[in-house]
Amino acid sequence: MTLSKSGRIAKKGDIMEATLAKQPKKRQEAKQFNLFALTWPIFLELFLFTLIGITDTFMLSGVSDQAVSAVGAANQFLFIAILVLEVVGNGASIVVAQYIGSKKMHDAAKVGAIAVTLNLMIGILISVGFVLYGNALLQSVNLQGKILTMAQSYTAIVGGGLFLQAIINTLASIIRTYGFTRESMYISLGINIIHVIGNYLLIFGHFGFPTLGVEGAAISTVLSRGLGLLIFFWAFYRLIEVKVSLRDYFTLTKSYVSKICRVGIPSAFEQITYHACQSVFLYYVTFLGAASLASRQYVQNVSMFIYLFSVAIGMGTAIITGRLVGAGRRDEAYGRVWKSLRWGLVYTVVINTVIIIFREPIMRLFTEDPDILRISTQIILLSILLETGRVFNIVLINSLRAAGDAQFPVYMGLISMVGISLPLGYVLAFHANMGLSGVWLAVAADEWIRGIVMFFRWRSKAWERKTLIDP
Repeated sequence: MTLSKSGRIAKKGDIMEATLAKQPKKRQEAKQFNLFALTWPIFLELFLFTLIGITDTFMLSGVSDQAVSAVGAANQFLFIAILVLEVVGNGASIVVAQYIGSKKMHDAAKVGAIAVTLNLMIGILISVGFVLYGNALLQSVNLQGKILTMAQSYTAIVGGGLFLQAIINTLASIIRTYGFTRESMYISLGINIIHVIGNYLLIFGHFGFPTLGVEGAAISTVLSRGLGLLIFFWAFYRLIEVKVSLRDYFTLTKSYVSKICRVGIPSAFEQITYHACQSVFLYYVTFLGAASLASRQYVQNVSMFIYLFSVAIGMGTAIITGRLVGAGRRDEAYGRVWKSLRWGLVYTVVINTVIIIFREPIMRLFTEDPDILRISTQIILLSILLETGRVFNIVLINSLRAAGDAQFPVYMGLISMVGISLPLGYVLAFHANMGLSGVWLAVAADEWIRGIVMFFRWRSKAWERKTLIDP
């Protein structure tokens, strides 16, 4: 028998019952520091999302190659907008992770509520901007004729509903940060199934629905996001340990907002810089002809499968790193990142090799145009150079952000992406007459330059001085 805290004698049965009650919590905590347990649902969620993107492209290719090019061009700007929305989502997830690591669960819950409000306000502004100025953006990248018309309608519909994605991104990031990656995956699966069904009905006009083509794909996207938002809110209140009150959404505490912005703004700016450079490369490609434009879109969709698992590893590692740093366990965080990087490299080389071997039959799934096939198969051969370098940035930059070191990747990105990659791409594409291959090599050069620098940044442990909260 043992003396309890209340002073009474505790029997063996009482002790056994208390021990058993603690076991589920211990298993949950162990799972939250297990990379595989966190990563495989993230991977499946990303895989499903990418598969839906491929399905979109495949369905739209049944309309025309012009439709694929139009949606690809529009998505270049929509992706940048989504990255702006990740200012709050990324910042909040990192702050929440460090608060969870420090066992400050009420603070973590309040940060989540503030993040939802902030992202909703930003999302509404961006949606209004796309409705008013979307046409001018598309014309600025030299789109013309039917491609421009289709891109304009897609941008107006999807861009106008982007505030829905703003809240989804925030809720999904927070739910994953709490360790509920499997639940987030299931919700995303449901959203994607609804989206595919909507595409089938609205793009081609099956079962009496109107045949809307590109507009149908846009409407399906917005409707599936609206339904997904409701489910994510339900999950947010069902899964999070400390429940958020209505007042928490309107109490914008300065210290919380400051922490979110301290990480979120640099993180988003670094990603915006990357995709802005990709928009400039898109501008280059429009001068290379319709075949190069379509090839770029097709190969980018295939490339997602190459770096997909690395992205999942990067996200899972960031969750663990944030918690370990918040708990003051920095040596464990340091070693975990190196293991994650090795796994990412192994996966990338294996998948890349398989895609290179079967590159021609893969591309024939999308098109039979001989010019597009010739260009796209050449580009896939170069992917081994680009994707191996990309792994370093995916894993290491995510880990640096999770530790609070978000500004350094921004500075390096400006030097490498803007100062080196863009001019190099122009020279290789036009002066060296390498066309789309020149653009791909320029992007690969940027990935390797930044990747090597990030390797030494993590190794230096300078990030240990950037922790957002006290353990």
